[in-house]
Amino acid sequence: MVIGLTGGVGSGKSRILELLEEGYGARVIQADQVAARLEEPGQPGLLALVEAFGTGILDQDGRLDRNAFAARIFTDEEALKQVNAIIHPLTWNAIQEQIRREARPLTVVEAALFQEESRRFCDHLVFVDVSRENRILRLMEGRGYTREKCLDIMNNQPDRERFLALCDHVIDNNGSLEDTRAQVDRMMEGFTNETR
Repeated sequence: MVIGLTGGVGSGKSRILELLEEGYGARVIQADQVAARLEEPGQPGLLALVEAFGTGILDQDGRLDRNAFAARIFTDEEALKQVNAIIHPLTWNAIQEQIRREARPLTVVEAALFQEESRRFCDHLVFVDVSRENRILRLMEGRGYTREKCLDIMNNQPDRERFLALCDHVIDNNGSLEDTRAQVDRMMEGFTNETR
């Protein structure tokens, strides 16, 4: 079984991943980590980015200058679209290859964004839902972000309605760890019963 897990920044996806890993032996694949590996020197993602944006995006060691590049693309909508058009297909191909290569009873793919085509390799898409204010508070506390930075990031992500329209299951992560664990257990029981 392959579960796609998504939600906005600060929604607590890592909490759900831990519950699935510890409680169900899930193998976790995080899309941003896969993308980061593709952006290492000599890898196809970085080669394509340099081709599109020039060598000015590199630091003195020939690595992607992530902070400078992020600052540039998050203020330029067209540049962000271009980066996504380059990196997303490479990332999803690499993820699908990992799933094929190391088949396990349960794999969870965590990503900030899935598309309808994700259903080709995900049996279920799960949205981790948290109120906007709780997300802001968690980011300010956990990552030291300012409220303004939280809002900037959140405004660059899909809205709640888009997540709800795409996903077939929702976990409300506004409450306690015990409440979240109970929801995960109910979800997994339902998914297991469906496949019997």
